[in-house]
Amino acid sequence: MNPRLAAARALAAVLTGKASLNSSLPMQLDKVEDRDRGLTQDLAFGTARWQPRLSALAERLLQKPFKSADADVEALLLVGLYQLLYTRVPAHAAIGETVGCADKLKKPWAKALLNAVLRRAQRESAEIFAELERDPVVRTAHPRWLQKSLKAFWPEQWEAICAANNAHPPMILRVNRRHHERDGYLALLEQAGITASPCTYSRDGILLAEACDVRQLPGFAEGWISVQDEAAQLAADLLDLAPGQRVLDACCAPGGKTCHMLEVEPALAEVVAIDLEAKRLVRVRENLERLKLDAQLIAADARDTAAWWDGKGFQRILLDAPCSATGVIRRHPDIKLARKADDIAALAALQGELLDALWPTLEVGGILLYATCSTLPTENTEVIDAFLARTPGARELDLATQAGLKQPHGRQLLAQEGGHDGFYYAKLIKIAATRGQSQRE
Repeated sequence: MNPRLAAARALAAVLTGKASLNSSLPMQLDKVEDRDRGLTQDLAFGTARWQPRLSALAERLLQKPFKSADADVEALLLVGLYQLLYTRVPAHAAIGETVGCADKLKKPWAKALLNAVLRRAQRESAEIFAELERDPVVRTAHPRWLQKSLKAFWPEQWEAICAANNAHPPMILRVNRRHHERDGYLALLEQAGITASPCTYSRDGILLAEACDVRQLPGFAEGWISVQDEAAQLAADLLDLAPGQRVLDACCAPGGKTCHMLEVEPALAEVVAIDLEAKRLVRVRENLERLKLDAQLIAADARDTAAWWDGKGFQRILLDAPCSATGVIRRHPDIKLARKADDIAALAALQGELLDALWPTLEVGGILLYATCSTLPTENTEVIDAFLARTPGARELDLATQAGLKQPHGRQLLAQEGGHDGFYYAKLIKIAATRGQSQRE
């Protein structure tokens, strides 16, 4: 299959709200030649990254918008525009190959339209963008609801956040303390001719100068290192783990933090890792097996404690709550297409429900670490503020890190170009059982 067609079909599923790129792209990648897989991924992710700009240009060049049934043609046009504006693909190839895909969509009428719009874009895009970029949505390539939210919440940083969201993410490693200290592994990378440097905030983090195939990394198969963003690596140390503790990792997939906790404290009594869907636990199990670690995996709704909790209290809980993922847009640029303004209040409500449900499973004196990969305070400090207000037995603890910005509650990490993702942490201690809760401790 032509990589442009594969990318367009994956994107069409996102445009119509049927899938994310994580779910729609793999099945398309299976249909292209091995040599074209990288190009297909770049076309899909790159088009999603710049979609607000590309769609604004397309709207200016089209006489009328596409019908909903023609989302595949719309996606194909966006892929063509991305090639013209953001890749080194020669213009004649970008236009010719993209137009030729219309036949495969069984929409030959689209060939003339695609050809005309792409050729006009080749000639006129610079002039059109000079006018369109007065709109911050076009200038920052962020949907209006998100651009406005970031500007309102982060008036001094919002443009830098948008720039970081549009940048390609760095590749960051987590060294497995059971095998090496970070300095020792950095020496191994140097011997292998791989340029790298230590991360600023995670004691286990290493930033690679250039992304590479993990199979090139010393000891990857043996579990010496994992790929994980620096911001996510902070969770294990912030939990203050100690031997003999029983730990709950709620909403655990894909399991990076689950594994890191077991690496940091090998003498934990037990780690229980929950995720809503059994298929998401497959990846968690694969990570555990590669690293030769063990945890109890449960597929369940973490809020339904009656269905999965055995009544034995946890000394530590990590709640990596479902969120808008606005802090990891650079890794998942289709968030710009899929996420809507109305989603945020619903997510905040879910986050509050998870806190309320899990709190009774925490022993008195135990710690719950709340985390999201969101940059919106609605899902972060505001959720914690509301929880503390309705939970007399909960108190907030300071976070032992200088990463990010101190908030009314917790700390907010904003995505950094060449650095960590956007992330949020808040640390809570249980000083008393909730009224009416049975005391097993």
